[in-house]
Formats: sequence, structure tokens, C-alpha cells
Amino acid sequence: MGAPSSTYRVQFTPSFTFADATGIADYLARLGVGALYASPMLDAREGSTHGYDVVDPTRARPELGGEDGRKAMQERLSELGLGLVVDIVPNHMVVPNPWWDDVLAHGQASKYARYFDIDWSSGKVLLPVLAEASDDEVHEHHLKVDWRRGNTELNYRRFFDITELAAVRVEDPEVFEATHREVLSWGVTGLRVDHPDGLADPGGYFRRLREHFDGWLVVEKILGPDEPLPQSWPVDGTTGYDALREVCGVFIAPTDAFAGDFHEVEHASRQQVADSILVAEVRRIARLVQGVPFEDACAAVAEVMVNFPVYRSYLPEGSRYWETAVRLSKSPAVRALDEQVRADPHGELATRIQQTSGMVVAKGTEDTAFYRYTNFVALNEVGGAPDRFGLPVEEFHQRAAAREAQTPDAMTALSTHDTKRSEDVRARLAVLAEMPEEYLAFESEMSAKHGLSEPTLNRLAWQSLVGAFPITAERLGQYLEKASREAKIKTSWVDRNAEFDAEVAAWPSKVLNEPEVAAFAERIKAPGWSNSLGQKLVQLIAPGVPDVYQGTELWDFSLVDPDNRRPVDYVVRRELLDRIDDGWLPEVDDSGAAKLLVVRKALHVRARGLHGYRPLRAEGPAAEHVLAFERSGVIAVATRLPVTLARTGWQDTVLPLPDGRWTDVLTGRPAPESLASLLDRYPVALLTRG
Repeated sequence: MGAPSSTYRVQFTPSFTFADATGIADYLARLGVGALYASPMLDAREGSTHGYDVVDPTRARPELGGEDGRKAMQERLSELGLGLVVDIVPNHMVVPNPWWDDVLAHGQASKYARYFDIDWSSGKVLLPVLAEASDDEVHEHHLKVDWRRGNTELNYRRFFDITELAAVRVEDPEVFEATHREVLSWGVTGLRVDHPDGLADPGGYFRRLREHFDGWLVVEKILGPDEPLPQSWPVDGTTGYDALREVCGVFIAPTDAFAGDFHEVEHASRQQVADSILVAEVRRIARLVQGVPFEDACAAVAEVMVNFPVYRSYLPEGSRYWETAVRLSKSPAVRALDEQVRADPHGELATRIQQTSGMVVAKGTEDTAFYRYTNFVALNEVGGAPDRFGLPVEEFHQRAAAREAQTPDAMTALSTHDTKRSEDVRARLAVLAEMPEEYLAFESEMSAKHGLSEPTLNRLAWQSLVGAFPITAERLGQYLEKASREAKIKTSWVDRNAEFDAEVAAWPSKVLNEPEVAAFAERIKAPGWSNSLGQKLVQLIAPGVPDVYQGTELWDFSLVDPDNRRPVDYVVRRELLDRIDDGWLPEVDDSGAAKLLVVRKALHVRARGLHGYRPLRAEGPAAEHVLAFERSGVIAVATRLPVTLARTGWQDTVLPLPDGRWTDVLTGRPAPESLASLLDRYPVALLTRG
């Protein structure tokens, strides 16, 4: 079973069910999608709007339509020639659930005690609840304590710092069978595996999964800029954050106007996370270190994980990353820790460090530093590098060619349910790198009138406002509440600051009607559209299997979840697609129909099957403003850095084309080599030969 030509991600919720997905299947087929890519479909906590809080892996979620609804949806997809890719969550389950309740009732005697990663040395499960510390409830097999003690005394592994998501031991064959039997019986096209870095043995897990599943298999592995996917994994590739970093980077101008010391902020953020919300995990690991004082072991474990250059090192395969972390660490017990890990790279000590390092990196970098280091937030993305401004065109070509050679069936993405902001917000903010003085003057002037008292949140707020404009006060307020609490500078989810929280909540209403805000947003709107169309065409035609996140076939100016899970208006999208199919060539305007045109045409071209990768290079005074490549007789052409380009125009810049007669499928016109002529209607072109 091969990879789909493309995917379209939908987020199932109680208000968007299997029946709703069945209802848009014909629209997706007309759009040119190869497979519906579904958020988790197994039974989840009641009311869940994401599905990653699985409560029962043995049945399709009743709130979404249950088994009958799932079957009807798959039958309709199959009728239309569409596949189904399902997101699965092997790392954890939400508690309480029936298996967990049995463990609390029977302790180690429960048949499900081995299903969860519990430290039974105390003989009981420590269960944090909303209660005072003095109100501890002692039960035969569990102990209810004040919820704040969970971060220091918890004795079961969890997903990050979320005590309601208990880790599952899928490395045990019985547990694997119990948690995967149902979803593997569905006969789906592909699987997307959530959070493999939390597993005891990701490679072993994928090998076992491959024994039962021969379809398309992609994994949510977040790679660093120069980090390869482990070659021993029998998977097709990642879910695309590496591609996102590259595609977005090539549309950002190199500049030092927003420079700062990201690594200092990142290190401090990781250290705070290791010393606070993840200290229970650090202490559990430290107890495994032999021959050194416990507090010294805690310091060494925390420091090494803080210094990891990547999320996880996969010992012994990725030993160079472990060596880097050790070399950067100065705690007295680091040497003993290093020796014991190297002596048994598959032992419990090494395994638990591996499972936890990704938690420290994710919570410290993505969920803390990215909300503190806010100089230029278009780069603050999952898998991103906030200190790397602009990806040279030649480097983009090299990385795209490498993806085609090494993981041609990896997923590529620009927006996901986890991205910090949507692709179109990011594309608009990329414009600021071309006009830093103008933007910084705007921010300074507006901050003098309506600045937030915390400087890093203030910078984030102004960029988010112009990047997502127009936006409601409610949406912006919810976003800034989350951002301020994730930053953990003046307020947090654990320790609220009522005065600062009130200041943040009041800010959107003060600024949204300022004429300077609307004027600046208008200034960057058109070049932002150019970037949006360019990066979308490149993603859809470049190597990999492109995903379109729900609704982003039109402009989508969403911020981080839950903002990016708002309902999608498919009535409007159908109406616009009808007009495009009738030959309409929309203007590049607020409707977003031009993006729908690009997506529809590119997906249909993509469905023919594309292979290879050949860079094409423009010639002339504006050559740096074009990105072009050819694959299987298809050429993608995209405008770069539109603000700078507008100062001089294309002039006599040309794109020499390979032999043959080329047609731009977006406009239906013959393709000239003159870029001024080729790109006079849209800032992108999609050429086919014949």
C-alpha cells in the first residue's frame, strides 16, 4: 500500500463528526486530495476537541458516530478514490479510564498494572487532585494528594506535565496488542504516530507496528535543522515540521535587525522547566544513578537534558547528541551519569533519560522560550530555529533534493493542529524581515500609547495583532492569555497574577480600533499574500506528501490552539470551487480564492505522480526573487521577497525553461521566459509541458 498523493487534515470534535467528514468527501475529491487525514478516532474523553486524550482504544469514538459512522465514512471515501490516514496515540491515555480504575482498585494485582508506567516502590499510585495538601486521602492502592505535589512526587510517567495523561507501556507485547488491535482492523491507508519520543523504544515500536501494518507510516518526530531521521526506523518519514522550517525559511529575508541571544533564553527556560513542572521525572531518573548523592544526581540529570541539542538522542545510534549534552554539562555527578548510561544504553536509566529529554526540550523551548524570545515570531515554530534568519535558495534546493533521495514519502506541512500560528500569519509576518525599520518604528510608536508592561509579551502582542488582523478581541485575548502563562514571566498556569492577567485581558479592546493598526496591516497584506501563495505552491509540488490543514485552502489567519480548531465553512469553499471549476480566475484579494485556485490546480497535478528534483535558476537583475524547480515535467515558480522586488520590478529577468512547450495551468496561458510576463497575474506559476 503506497503513500497518498496528498492529505487533508480534519479535526474531529463533537461538532464535526464522521458524518460531517463523509459529507465533505466529494469536495475533497474535487479539490484533488489523495486521502483524508484524521485526528484520533478512538474513544476519547467526553467533549474532547482534539482526541489525544484516548479513554478506550478498543472502539471508535461514539461521540463522533461510533463504528457505524466510521464504516460509512470509509465506504464513502473509498467510493471517491480517497484513502484514510489516522492519527494514533501510543504514548498515553487519559485518566480516569476503565483500565486505570482497575489499577486504582487492585494495585499491582490488577491485570492492567503492567499497562501503565508506574513506579510501585511506594506500593501506591500517587494521585494529584484539586485538594489541599492537608487533605490527603489514603486508599489501599492509591494516595490522593494536593495537585501541586504532582510535579515533585508523581510516581507514574505522564505526557509532559499533564497528570491526566498517563503513559502507556506499548513496549510490552500484550499492551501493544490491546491498544492497537482495533485501529489496525480498520484497513486504513496510513497511520500518523503521535509523540514517538515518549516511547521506551521507538525503533522497536515501529518494527512491531510494521509486522501488522504495511501502509504509509509517518511519525511526529521533530528534527533539528541538521538532524537526520534515525535510519533504523521502518517508517516513511516525519509529519513535516522539518519541511515547514525550510519552506518558510526561503521566503524570509536575511536580516540582523531582530537579532538577540535565543540560546540564553532557551537554556534558562529549559532549566526552569526541569526544576519545576518536570522535577518529578528528574527525581525518578536520579534515583537510578548509582554511587553519587541524590541531589547531585538530580542536578546532573537535569543539566544534561537541558543541554540536549535535539529532542532525543536514540542511544546508541545518536550517541553524538548525548556526547554534546554531557560535554556542555558541569555538574559534579555528570561523569558518573555518563559512564552508567554508556555502560547500558538500553537500560532503564538511559531509557528514562531518553523518554524525558524530549519533554524538557518541548516544554522548555516550544512552550516557554518561544513565548519569551519574541523578536521575530514567524521563526518561533515547532521544529523552528528563531536565530536562523532566511534560508538561501541554494540551500533550499539541496535540502529538497535530499528529501527526494532519502524520504520521498515523508509528509510536508505548513499548518498543523500544533503550529504556533497558521501558515498565512507566518507568511505575513515574514514581510517584516524586508522592512524591519518601518515595523520597529510602528511597534515603538504604538507601544508608547498602548504598551504591555512585560516587554517580551508586548513584542509578541503587536506582531500577533498585525499578523492575524482583522481579529476579534475575544480571539486575541484568549491567545495572549495563553502566551503570557506559557512564558511564565509575570504569570503562569500554576501561579496566576491577577493584576497582570487583567492588563493582558484589557489590551485587545484598546488597540483593535486604532487606525495605525489597520493601516500597517494593510501595508503588509499584499506582500503577505504573495508569500502565502509562494510557500503553498512550493509545499504542494516539492518532494514529500503535502498536507493541507483543514480550511487553509483559503486564507487562514489562526493562532495557536484552540484558535486553529475553529469550525471551517465548507459552504463558502464549495461555492468558490464551483466558480474555479467553471473557469474563473480570481483576483488575489481578501476572499482567498486565489489560494484555492493554487491548491486545486497543484493537487490535481500532484495526483499524477511527481518524481525527481531539478533546480531552475533565473537570470537577470531580480534573479534572487524567484524560486523555481522542475519535477516530472512540472515546474513550480514562486516569487520571493516581494517588498524588495517592488522597488525595481522584474525588469528583464528571465527563467530559462527546459525544451518543450510550457503552459501555466493556473492561467491556461503559454509560459514565457520573461518573469514580468509570466507572473503578471499571480505571484506564482505552475507549468506543465505538452
